[in-house]
Order: sequence, then C-alpha cells, then structure tokens
Amino acid sequence: MTHLSFNIRRLTAIMVKEFIQMRRDRVTFGMMVGVPILQLILFGFAINSDPRHLPLAVMTSDPDIFSRSIEQALQHSEYFELVGGVESEADVESLFRSGRAQFVLHIPPKFSRDLLRGDRPSLLLEADATDPSAMGGALSALSAMTSEVLARDLRGPFRDLLQDPAPFEWIVHRRYNPEIITQYNIVPGLIGVVLTMTMVLITGLAITRERERGTMENLLSTPAHAGEVIVGKIIPYILVGYIQAGLVLAAAHLVFRVPLEGSILLLLSVMLIFIIANLAVGITFSTIATNQLQSMQMAFFFFLPSILMSGFMFPFRGMPHWAQWIGEMLPLTHFLRIVRGILLKGNGFPDILPEMVPLFIFMTAVLALGIVRYRQTLD
Repeated sequence: MTHLSFNIRRLTAIMVKEFIQMRRDRVTFGMMVGVPILQLILFGFAINSDPRHLPLAVMTSDPDIFSRSIEQALQHSEYFELVGGVESEADVESLFRSGRAQFVLHIPPKFSRDLLRGDRPSLLLEADATDPSAMGGALSALSAMTSEVLARDLRGPFRDLLQDPAPFEWIVHRRYNPEIITQYNIVPGLIGVVLTMTMVLITGLAITRERERGTMENLLSTPAHAGEVIVGKIIPYILVGYIQAGLVLAAAHLVFRVPLEGSILLLLSVMLIFIIANLAVGITFSTIATNQLQSMQMAFFFFLPSILMSGFMFPFRGMPHWAQWIGEMLPLTHFLRIVRGILLKGNGFPDILPEMVPLFIFMTAVLALGIVRYRQTLD
C-alpha cells in the first residue's frame, strides 16, 4: 500500500536524476538549445521570399539617352546587381549557363528615336526561369522602374507618350522553364535533398551502432586501419545512393516530365563526389557521438541549414550576404546548381567546374577529418 501512494521525495529524486543525466549528456542538451536558436536565426533573418540584388546584364548596341537612364536606374536599384561584359549572344549564353546572370535586358538599336516617334519599341528581357520563385517580384520591379525612368525623362511635348498604352512594349523570354513549372525546380533538387538526408543519417549510425552492440571490439581486433574501415563502410552506401538517385531521376522524367537536356553520365559522375561528401559527414558524426541518438541529432543539425540555406526551398540570393557565405560552404548548395544546370540547361563539364571545385574540397576535408577522428576513437 505504501508503494502505491504518491511520494514527493521519490518524485524529487527521479527529477534530480534526470537533470544530472541531462547535464552529463552535453551533446543532447546542446541540441535542445541549439536547434531552436538555429531555426530562429534561419527563419527570422536568413530566409526571404523576396530576393534582392539579382544579377542582371544589359545588352545594347546603340547606347542613347534613355538606355543610359535605364542602366543608371538599375545600378541604384536594390533588386538588381549589374553584371558587365555582355557584347554578344555568346556572352549571354555563357552568363546564363554559369549562373552569373539571372536576367539579361536587351535594349534595341535606336530605342530613343523609336520611342520619341511613338513607334512603341520593344524591350526584351531574358530570364533564367529555373528558379520561378525569384522572378515574380523582380519582373514587377523592373517594369515599374523603367516606367518611372521614362516618366522622368519624357518632358515637354513628349509627355503625351506617357498615356496608355505605354510608350514601349515588354517581351519576356523565360529560358529553360517557359511555362514556370515549379516541378522543374523542385524535383531535380530532391535528388540532392534525399541523398543528404539518407547518406548522413545512415552512416551517422555506423560506428555508434558498432559501439552500442558491442561489436566494436571485434572491429578493433582486425588488422584493418582507419582508412580501410572508413572506405569499407562508405562503399556499400554509395550503391544505395545511386539507387535512390536513379529512382528520383526516373520519376522526374516519366512522372513530372522534367527535361533531361544534359548528359546523365556527367551527372552520375559528379554525384559520386556529392555522395561521398555526405557519407563522410555521417562517418565524422558517428566518431564524435557516443550513441545513436546523438548521431541522429547531429545529422538533423546538419540537414536543417542544408535544406534551408542551399536554395532548395527559398531563393538563394534572397538571403543576406552572411547567410549566403554559410550556404556556399554546404555541399547541397553546389550540387543543386550542378543538377539543375545539367538537367534543365544542358550544362557541360566546363560549366559545372566552378561548382565541382568547392564540392571536391569539402569531400576531401571531411573525409580526412573522419579518418583522423576514427583513429582517436581507436585510442
């Protein structure tokens, strides 16, 4: 009967025990505090659905007073950041393929003359539509900005040109995704998201699982050194990663009708670096964590900023510069640009090389860290 009664002393003892255990498990306690702070920072400061400072190039073969006024207005705009070096269509193609420009404004020859004559000349805007979420606000801002420039410069007898219809005509050419289909942007990105989530999580449990099951001693007794163990644990999951990527690619093309403009062989080759990089992250986490729960928490702590700051869910250029700097260090950021560039733009090896270099550096650094940490685990 005594055991059935509610005893405050026993309750207090159990509570004190839990607080002591929580204090000893510093990794878990750090995650409980760190994850809410990370979410607050990301959603409060870094995430912005209205991107600014979008790279825009202006191509005009006959600069005149109105084209110069439009270019000056763009230079002082918060929405756009002018990119130079555009003299031909080949330059335009290079800017789009490399991602150095998201918009190219074509001002036709004798634009001012045709405007003053009332001939309603056309302004052509080419836009990289692989990321539709970054286009809407920018197009509205550009249209309003151009109208304000002309309203300021058209004076005296030319004020009548400001009446409806507008004195010029907009022509918008949406490249790579003319129908603004969201799946063209999301589904290729899912390849990187799925691989990041599964590869880091699965290998994050590798060494901690060995330790918890008591099989770590058997592994330590073998003559295999750290590099052989790490590589041996990674290779089977590389095959799993390719199976996952193949399923997503097949669904992307057959179900969602995502175009496959580039080389699938090139994509699969680059994917090897990305898979190994994420597997190395998971292995490193498993050497730091003392149990599988801690390893899963670390994997979540890595996955959250990867999905939010890589450009998968929100426009990358909508984030402040400090957040973009962090995003550039994440492998998913570079892989998203590679996979979207190959599938939607038909990019080749020279086009994706600038994104492969940081991806390879990340893979090498984390893999080396994992091997070093594993040697410490052996000790």
